[in-house]
Parts: sequence; C-alpha cells; structure tokens
Amino acid sequence: MEWSDEAIILSVKAHGETAAVVELFTRSHGRHSGLVHGGRSRKARPMLQMGNHVDATWKARLAEHLGHATLELRRAYAASAMEDAAALAGLTSMCALARLLPERDPHPALYEVTLFVLSFLDDPTVWPALMVRWELALLQELGFGLDLSACAATGANDQLIYVSPKSGRAVSASAGEPYKDRLLRLPQFLTSVRDRHATREDVMAGFALTGYFLQQRVLAPKGDVLPEPRSRILTHIDRS
Repeated sequence: MEWSDEAIILSVKAHGETAAVVELFTRSHGRHSGLVHGGRSRKARPMLQMGNHVDATWKARLAEHLGHATLELRRAYAASAMEDAAALAGLTSMCALARLLPERDPHPALYEVTLFVLSFLDDPTVWPALMVRWELALLQELGFGLDLSACAATGANDQLIYVSPKSGRAVSASAGEPYKDRLLRLPQFLTSVRDRHATREDVMAGFALTGYFLQQRVLAPKGDVLPEPRSRILTHIDRS
C-alpha cells in the first residue's frame, strides 16, 4: 500500500540508533505515523521539526502497519517560530492539540486552517486571534462545535456577548444578564462583527472560551489536560 500527500509534522520520536517515527497531519489521510530511515541524521534533523510543511510518501505492506515515510521539505515554519518564544509556544500547542484528532481520519478543512495559521506565526498582531479561531475549528471537527450564530434563549443575533458553558451556544446581553456570573464571555471578533479589532483582552477571552470546552468536553473525559505550551501562549500575551 502506498500514498503521497502533503503534511504538517506534529511530532518526532527517536527510533533505534538512526531512525525516527514521525506523526503527520496530512491533507487527505488525516493523522498518520511513519518510520523515517535516517531521521536522526544531521541532514534530516532540520526538516524533521514540529510544524514543518512537507511532502510525504508512505508505504506499507498492510494498511494497519506503521509503514515507512519519506519526506521532502516545503516550508520550514519551525525555524521562523524558534525566533519568537510566543510563536514557538503557539506552534507547539497547535501541534499537540491536533493530535486529538482520530488517527487516519481526514480533516481537510482543518488542515487548510492549520496551514493558514502557520503562515502568520511571524506576525504577533495576527496569529493569537487566528489560533483562537483554529481551536474553534478543532472543536467543530471533534464534534463539539460551538453555535455562536444566535442567542440560545431568544434566537436573535444581536448583542451576543456570552456563551453558555452547558450548551455551547451564544447568549445575548439581555437574556444573559441574570446569569452572567455563570456564563463565558464571547469576544466580538468571534461573532458576525468581523471588522472589530481583536484586543489583547478579546484574545485572552477567546482562549478562555475555547480552553473551557477543550478541557471539559474533550480532555477531561480522557483524564487529560490542556498542553503546557498553551499556557505559555497566555503568559506571553498577558505580558505583551
């Protein structure tokens, strides 16, 4: 069995003395692992970095086998991210969270969003808000998408400033007023008001929103927690 696809490297683990097992997020074949011969060599190490965009060819006798992968670099996102601690935390967090996707289950829409976010990691004024949107897209792909289009109580789509932690649906200012202490804040850059600039406070509120649902709906049932690099993103944003 053999296929070729483009991919983003999610993780790299040493295997034996010279090889490495890479975990890839591919466009058409989902999250997929493969053994790279010579993956620990000086020549291969710069390419086999988390977040890099590569062309991959995977071969195995049977589909359920680990298989062997050969990779060619398209773009080294990891190298540019390493120049900025916040961007590196963002890249690492995104790769860690992408590993929540079911193995070998294609998610082409999320793959495109992932590449889009990676392309903006050199712009600190843009990528944090994009990463909040990426986490919303991840929740959607995992089956826990939020409905931010209209108020859960009234059906109206104006003055949406809260999200219900129970239903994951937006709540308007008037309907949520009596329960505001129990609701999550909905920053306006995540609503239909697309022209609103995302302030630092908006981005922090966005990460709090997506983090709540990732933790409670996805990670907690598995006895897991949000990846540590994600906390570093918030620390860097708070200091900026």
